Amino acid sequence: MTTSKGSLRVCNNGHEYYKSSDCPVCPTCEQERKPANGFLSKLSAPARRALEHHGIITLQELATYSEKEILQFHGIGPASLPVLRTSLEESGLTFKR
Repeated sequence: MTTSKGSLRVCNNGHEYYKSSDCPVCPTCEQERKPANGFLSKLSAPARRALEHHGIITLQELATYSEKEILQFHGIGPASLPVLRTSLEESGLTFKR
């Protein structure tokens, strides 16, 4: 069985990468913009982008949403919730009820 590595692409920053999906995200650029610390650094790239897309970059902003609302964001799945819950708890916060 052979697997296709996808088509060769070049991002605006000149990074070459292979993608087999229509996703336009350059893995090199995405790795470079990943935060070094904080709760966003603990999430997968799609989950991080989903929160950023909705303007959620602090735990205080995250605490204004319910778990159900967060799960509705494209890119957030059930695996992200324990990470988010723990981060909130460490700061004395919780999801909105």
